[in-house]
Amino acid sequence: MKITAAGKLSRNAHIIFLAEKNTDFKLLQLPEEDIDLIKSQLKKEVKQIVIPSPSKMLYVIILEMKDAAFQTDELNRKAGNKILASINHHKIDSVVVQNFSSIENATITFAEGMALGNYQFIRYKKDIEKESNSLKEILISDEKISKQQIEELQAITDSIYLVRDLVNTPVNYLNATDLANEIASAGKKAGFRTEIFNKSKITALKMGGLLSVNQGSVDPPTFTIMEYKPKNAVNKKPIVLVGKGVVYDTGGLSLKPTGNSMDYMKCDMAGAATMLGAIYCAAKTKLPVHVIGLVPATDNRPGFNAFAPGDVITMHNGMTVEMLNSDAEGRMILGDALSFARQYKPELVIDAATLTGAAHRAVGDYAIAYMGTAAAETKNQMEECGREVYERLIEFPLWDEYGEMIKSDIADMKNVGGVNAGAITAGKFLEKFTDYPWLHLDIAGVAYLSSAQSYRGKNASAVGMRLLFRFLKKRATV
Repeated sequence: MKITAAGKLSRNAHIIFLAEKNTDFKLLQLPEEDIDLIKSQLKKEVKQIVIPSPSKMLYVIILEMKDAAFQTDELNRKAGNKILASINHHKIDSVVVQNFSSIENATITFAEGMALGNYQFIRYKKDIEKESNSLKEILISDEKISKQQIEELQAITDSIYLVRDLVNTPVNYLNATDLANEIASAGKKAGFRTEIFNKSKITALKMGGLLSVNQGSVDPPTFTIMEYKPKNAVNKKPIVLVGKGVVYDTGGLSLKPTGNSMDYMKCDMAGAATMLGAIYCAAKTKLPVHVIGLVPATDNRPGFNAFAPGDVITMHNGMTVEMLNSDAEGRMILGDALSFARQYKPELVIDAATLTGAAHRAVGDYAIAYMGTAAAETKNQMEECGREVYERLIEFPLWDEYGEMIKSDIADMKNVGGVNAGAITAGKFLEKFTDYPWLHLDIAGVAYLSSAQSYRGKNASAVGMRLLFRFLKKRATV
């Protein structure tokens, strides 16, 4: 998807006019009969008005304004997504967006909804051209929108597409090695450094959690380091992003139940893809912030010498874990990565993972469950960013009592805490590997959607990427 500033418009340009009910429609410079049509449609509460023309499509979109700006922005994104059905039905490849509403950033948020909603994952279809959406370009005609804003939207769109592509790719095309190579390729395109540890290096580093999850797999694990460090970085200590990279999860010997419980488990590396997307976008927009990304990656299978419930695993930090459920594997590989992150003496560490069904059951498809030891100011900033991009967060507590639930009789701790508070006990487990300000984002549920949610689409949503980019952008401008 190409997003650019519009130059001189051709006579046959397809145009979307953004307006409100009280807009002076004469400003659109349309014939009187077209203005009469708009007014008649408004009386019928129609918000997506099509003006017939033999040579071009003209749309008038009636926007709504809410009390909170972030709610208005979200309505604009949804309106942008809604118009796509007509645009692609009429085989339009390029469209101009003009703003005649009182909402200053309407063209950007509307175009964002269009760009993100137009995403498709059809690379394995036989007739790709026939099934591809026609829309390929969005032109923004708005003097109040800067070139930088448009370039940023392009970078966000590219990053979202990257995340979704990776999460939607099945494991027979994307094992742990493939994921590491995709990260390295993205680094070359965006301008950040990558380093990939193979199994021998991972073994030398004594990453017992990652190695134990990998024991049942024919494919080796990888541990990938990304680093974006511009010369003008405002932070003396790096922000470290850690992403769960389980490229496929059967549950291991604690095999997932039958039915469709494994059908979408290719998405269990969404945390890794999200962190890649955030760093990719930061590099593309040249944010002055030093960011490091860590991605432990493997699949989780019940083959070979798969780790078994009751096994005791020694982690990277030397702590021992009694593994009682091999389907709680994400925290095992994240524990090693969080321990590894200590060497950077980070300003802040954020991890993202499709970690627990408990988080999904608690907040559904509409929020990210999060917790952590970072300062209240940092948490408030993250929540503010979540509202602004409409990827909202709900904080769960990390009270000491939850730590009691993961105490083991024979090891330092166990990897599950029982049927209650599963998202929190998973967070308490991860906390054991941190000695720095830390936030944990459980994106289970929101990362992969069973039905379409407006511009987030169906299947991989890339929820979390825009949140983290907005957060990094604010940290870069402090």
